Parts: sequence; C-alpha cells; structure tokens
Amino acid sequence: MAASAPTPPAPGSSAEGRCGYYVAKKRRFCRMVAAAGKRFCGEHAGGAEEENARKRILCPLDPKHTVYEDQLAKHLKKCNSREKPKPDFFIQDINAGLKDETEIPEQLVPISSLTEEQLENLIKKLKRASEGLNSTLKGRIMSHPALHDALNDPKNGDSATKHLKQQASILGNIEKLKLLGPRRCFVEFGAGKGKLSHWVDIALKDAEKVHFILVEKVTTRFKVDGKHKRKDSVFERLQIDIQHLCLNKIPVLSREKLPVVGIGKHLCGAATDLALRCLVETYGASFEERNEEPSAKRMKNNKTDEEMNTMAQEGSGNNIPEKWTPVAGIVIALCCHHRCDWRHYVGRDYFRARGLGAVEFHYFQRMSSWATCGMRDTSVDASGVPTGQDDQSDNSEDNDDGGHGATDGHADSLPGCLPVEEKKKIGHLCKLLIDQGRVEYLRGQGFRPALQYYTDPAVSLENVLLTALPSQPSSAEATA
Repeated sequence: MAASAPTPPAPGSSAEGRCGYYVAKKRRFCRMVAAAGKRFCGEHAGGAEEENARKRILCPLDPKHTVYEDQLAKHLKKCNSREKPKPDFFIQDINAGLKDETEIPEQLVPISSLTEEQLENLIKKLKRASEGLNSTLKGRIMSHPALHDALNDPKNGDSATKHLKQQASILGNIEKLKLLGPRRCFVEFGAGKGKLSHWVDIALKDAEKVHFILVEKVTTRFKVDGKHKRKDSVFERLQIDIQHLCLNKIPVLSREKLPVVGIGKHLCGAATDLALRCLVETYGASFEERNEEPSAKRMKNNKTDEEMNTMAQEGSGNNIPEKWTPVAGIVIALCCHHRCDWRHYVGRDYFRARGLGAVEFHYFQRMSSWATCGMRDTSVDASGVPTGQDDQSDNSEDNDDGGHGATDGHADSLPGCLPVEEKKKIGHLCKLLIDQGRVEYLRGQGFRPALQYYTDPAVSLENVLLTALPSQPSSAEATA
C-alpha cells in the first residue's frame, strides 16, 4: 500500500525564533528570523493577525523586497537600491561621442531579413572599403617571466591556462613597448577580477610610485585586489561606466599628474571606443588645455644629461620614453566587435571618408561575429541534401565579459546561403575595418598605433591587440 503524502505541520510548530509562515510550495516553514515578540518575519508580517492593520507594498526602488506603506519615506532614505551620490570623476556621457541623435539609425531589419541583392551590395561596399588594408597582421605572441610559475602549475585547467597565456603575452607586449616602469599609473579598463593589473604589479617588482586604477561598471566577485603586498604600489577600484569616467578628476591623477598607461584584456565592443576617448580626449586634452606637465616629465627635465646617461647605462632609463605625455601608451586586447555602437565609435570619420555611414556600420558590426561564432561547414550526402548546419558552438572565447552575445543566425537563414569559409572571411574583414577606424583615430590624435596578433587562435579567436605610443619627434625636429 502506497504511503500517503505527509500532512503539513501545524503553523505553531515552526522552530523557536523563526518565522511562523508555512511556505506551501517548499512544504516547510520560512526560515527567516522573526523580530522579538513577533510571530512572522518582515516579508510575511502581512499574514500575522497582529499586523493586519498595516499594509506591505513593493519597494519602488527595487520590487524584489517589500516595505510597510506607513514607513516608505523612512525606508527610501536607507534602501540599498537608492541612487548613490555621484563622485567627482562622474560626468554624464563625457566619453559618449556622438551628440547628434539624428545620425543614429532607426530600428533596422536583421541580416537574415535582407534580400540577396541587399546583402551583396553590403559585401561589395565592405570589400571596396577594405581595399589596400593588410589583412594579415604581424604575430607578436610573447610571454613574461612573472607568469612562468603560474603557467607551469599542473593544477591549471584548460580555461585557466588560456587566460594565463593571454595575460603573459599582453604583459610581454607592455614590456616590449617600454611601458613597464616606475612613476606611472596603469588604468585597467573592464578590469573584472583585476588579474591583468595583478601580473603587471608582480612584474614591476621594486618599482616605486606605481598606481593602479581598476575600472569596472559591475560588482565583481573573487577579486584579486586584496592580494597585493607591495608598499610602493597603490590599487584603487572604481565602479563606474567608462562612458561617464573623467580621469583627470580622480584625486591621485589630478594631484600627482602621473603619465597613464591604458590597458585591458578583452575590452568588449563599444567599451574600447569609450576607453580610447577617455584616455585621448578627456584625459590627454586636459593637460594641453592647461599646458601642464606630468610629474615624471618634470623629473626628467630637471635631470642633467650626465644623470640621464647614467640612468640609461644602468638600465633604469629603458622604460622612460623620450617624450613624456599624459598618456604614455595604450595596450588593449580587442573583443566582441558585434557589440560596437555607432554613437560611441571613434572611427566615424574614417567610415565617412569611405562613403560609409551608420547603416553600413550597423550591418558590418553584426557581420563581424561570423569570424568567431564557431560555425561548422555543411556536409552533403549522396542525395545532395545538406546534413549539417552552422552551429553556435562552445569554441567562442570564454572571456572576462561573459563570452560573446547572440549572433545573426545560421548560414542557411541568409540570402544566397553563403559558404562558411566565405562568411568567416567577411567577418574578419568587418573586424579589420572597424579596428582600422580606431587606428586612424589614434594616428590623428598624435599616436603611433598598431594591430597585431598576440595569441594563437586555438587559445582565443579574439586574438588582436591594439597598441599605441605617443608619436616621437624626428631627430631633425629635436635639434631644430
């Protein structure tokens, strides 16, 4: 004979000091602590006989919790979801870019809804605009001794090893550009757990007066910020969207006037454009307007030629650029071009010069996902019927931003059924064109930018690194 279902216990049999509300769905009592002299917790107080006269309502700031209606005004002053006072370095949309909303295209149809002729015209425009661009970037896959032990740790899984290889190569490229050195501030955009800054700090060893500013717009768990023990390095984490970040309002930068090195690992989509504008226009331009020099430049200018020659011979001058500027350099691993935004994009002038606009940019940034979405080629059986489909596979980079967003579907949903290899080539062309716009923007702002592969595609399909150094004067200019 089958056993009957257990009968719910009586309301009075809850644990002592716990809420007396019976949760029928969970077939148990609520386990929240009830206030002294109360039978129910705050959430279930409306069911208590003694509280019937008081009504609980949803909090207008966060409907995930409730509050007594007669205590709403008091609650709003202390609710954790209330809007916090904005810091001095928050300036609304300072790095946003486009101000004219009329340039932003209205809702456009997805690529799968385009006619075959429309898609062909887009691809022709893409190839015409990409003529003359070098689609084969230089490989600069590097490493750094600071990560030697971590890379050879047998406890590492595949994912950890891939991230370490990328961090080691980024760090190696930072060192090759002579950006590792004392008396500077590293700003890591899209910092996440802050591991890239962590390895930079380890690589700097005994360098003095080094500051790290970690910028991340969301709360992050398992941060490594608290693991740094060096006395000469200072870490500061800012929870803010890059779109609203004004670097020269940050106390350490406004006080010390340190040259900044902008770094980032997989800075997703539009965040790269926001970071570039934050560094070049917001921070760099502020020194030009005030005609101020960073402290490191003042230090160098105060040294005699003999002292500088001695520093160079000892090796301490290897990481001091000849010409100091507010932004000493930029090293950013690019990612997720399909999440770019015309409003924030820094290469709009580059696109316009090639007869392209917001509509073409929208489709190019969507098509860029074809390069990394892990599609499989379709096989054909003896009857001529395709037996496979393009697949949104797990091969996409599991990056710090949570992986790639949704892409524009399978090849068989596109007009003309483009072959997989052709789609990948088009996707790479789209990424290259978008990145070239960033390169031209930096060049126009007085930098020497470059694109290179910094890791193997087997480690990450998002394997392009954007670097930039301030343009150095020629020897003729220096002696003029």
